[in-house]
Amino acid sequence: MSTGSSTLAGTGALFRFALRRDRLRLPVWIAAGTFMVVTQSISSQALYETSADLAAYRASVGSNAATIALAGPPVGLDTVAGAVAFEISATVMLIAALMAMFTVARHTRADEEAGRTELLRSARVGRHAPLLAAVLLAALACGALALAIGAATTATGLPAPGSFALGAAVGACGLVFTGITAVAVQATGHTRGVYGLVGGLFAVAFVLRAIGDIEGNWVVWTSPIGWAQATHPFTDDAVVPLLLCLAVAAALVVAGFALLDRRDLGSGLLQPRPGRPAARRTLLSPLGLAVRLHRGALIAWTVGLGLLGVVYGALAESVETLIGENEEALALFGDPDVDQLVDAYLGTTFAVTALLASAYAVSAVLRARGEESEDRAEVLLATATSRSAWLGSHVLVALLGSALAMAVAGVTTGLVRAAQTGEAAALGRMVGAAVSYVPAVWVVAGVAVALFGLLPRVAAAAAWSAVGLFLLITLFAESFDWPGWVSDLSPISWVPTLPLEEWTLAPLAGLVVAAAVLLAAGLTGFRQRDIALG
Repeated sequence: MSTGSSTLAGTGALFRFALRRDRLRLPVWIAAGTFMVVTQSISSQALYETSADLAAYRASVGSNAATIALAGPPVGLDTVAGAVAFEISATVMLIAALMAMFTVARHTRADEEAGRTELLRSARVGRHAPLLAAVLLAALACGALALAIGAATTATGLPAPGSFALGAAVGACGLVFTGITAVAVQATGHTRGVYGLVGGLFAVAFVLRAIGDIEGNWVVWTSPIGWAQATHPFTDDAVVPLLLCLAVAAALVVAGFALLDRRDLGSGLLQPRPGRPAARRTLLSPLGLAVRLHRGALIAWTVGLGLLGVVYGALAESVETLIGENEEALALFGDPDVDQLVDAYLGTTFAVTALLASAYAVSAVLRARGEESEDRAEVLLATATSRSAWLGSHVLVALLGSALAMAVAGVTTGLVRAAQTGEAAALGRMVGAAVSYVPAVWVVAGVAVALFGLLPRVAAAAAWSAVGLFLLITLFAESFDWPGWVSDLSPISWVPTLPLEEWTLAPLAGLVVAAAVLLAAGLTGFRQRDIALG
C-alpha cells in the first residue's frame, strides 16, 4: 500500500460515521438557511408588487450605508429577485460559514480533545482520514444547502438560474470557511480556539466586505464574502467569483493537510506558553481563576468590538455623503435632517454590536458548562469553594466583560464621530447609546445561566438557539412585518434606538429585573442539582 493511500485509510468509514452523528444537526442548518431565503422571497414579492414600490425601495436602501454594510452590494434592486438576494445573502452566508466551521471542528479538533481520534488511529485509520472525512461532510452540507436554496427559491416563483446562482454563492462561501477551519484546527489545540479564530476571520471578512461595498472600491475583493456576493444572483449570475471561492477553498484544504503533518496528535502549531512554577495569588480565588480562564476571549472580543466601532463610526460620514447628495433618498424620507438618518444608522450598528456582545456573554457562561462537563468543576467544588462562588465568578466575568466590550465599542465609535464632526459631545452620546444595550445583553446572559442551572445537558444548544432567534428578530422582524409580540421576544428590541430616540428608564429597568430573575433561577438550580458530566 502506498504512503498516500495509507494516510487516507478508513476515510469512507469515518465519513459514514460522521454523517450518522450529524444526521440531525446538518438538516437543521440546511432547513434554517433555506427557510430564511424562502421567507424573504415570499415577503419581498408581497411588499414590492409594482415598479413604484421597487423604485421607492431602491431609493431607500441604495443610498443607506447601514443597510449596505449589513446586506451587501446594492445590485439588481430594480427587480424583486434582486432585492431578495440583496437582503438575505449575507445572513445565509453566515449560516453556511457557521455550519462549515462547526462540522469540521466537531469531527477533527473536538474529537482529538476528547481522545476519540487517538482511539480510532489505533485501528486501521490513516493520519489524514479524519480531516478528509470532516471536509467531505462539510462540503456535502454546503452543496445540499446550495441545492435546497436554489430549488426552494425557484418554487416561490423567482427565476431558476438566479435562484441556483444564489444557492451556489452561499455554498461557495461555506466551502471557503470549510477550508479556513481545516487550517484553524491545525493551528490551535482547543476547539474554543478554533471557533474564536474562524469567527474572528469571518468578522474581518464581513467588515472588509462592508467597507468595500460602501466605498465601492477594491477592498471588497479582499473578503471571501465579497467574492461570493460578486456573483450578483438574478443580475449577472457570474461564474468567475464562484471559481475563485472554489480555488481558495481547495488551496486552504491542501494547506490544512500540509500543516497536519507538522504537528503531533492532540496538539496545535501554536503552542501555549509554559506556566509559572507557582500560581499567582489571584488564582487562589474562584473569581481570580475565572478571570484567568476568560482573559483571552474577553480581550479578543473587546478588541474586536472596539475595531468594529471604529469601522461603524468611519462609515457614518459615508451615510451623510450618500444621503445628502441623493435627491431621491431625501424626497423618500421627507427631506429629513441628515443627522437624524446618521443617528438611525448608528442606532442600528449598536443593536448589531449588542448581538455580538450577547454572543460573547453566552460563550462565557457556557465556559462554566465546559468546566463542569470535563470534570474540572467537581475537583474545585470538592474544596471549600461553594457552588455559588464558582458559578457566580464565571457569571460576573460574563456580565462585566460584555458591559466592557459595549463601552469600548461606544468609545471608539464616539471618538471617530467626534473627530468627524468636531463635537466633543458626540463621544458621550455614542457611549451612552452603546451602554444602553447592556441590560439587554445581560438578559441574554441570564437565559444562558438559567439553562445551565436548570437544564445543563441542553444548555449550549438552547442558549445558542436563543441567540440565533434574537438575531433573526432584530434583523428581520420589521422587514418581514412580523407581529409585535414576536419583536418583543428579543430583549434588544426593548432598548430605545439611541442616539435617535429619547432615553427612557422603564424598559431598561425591566430588562435589569428580567436579567436578575434569570440569573437567580440559574444559580438556584445549580445549587440544587447534581454535577452533570459529559
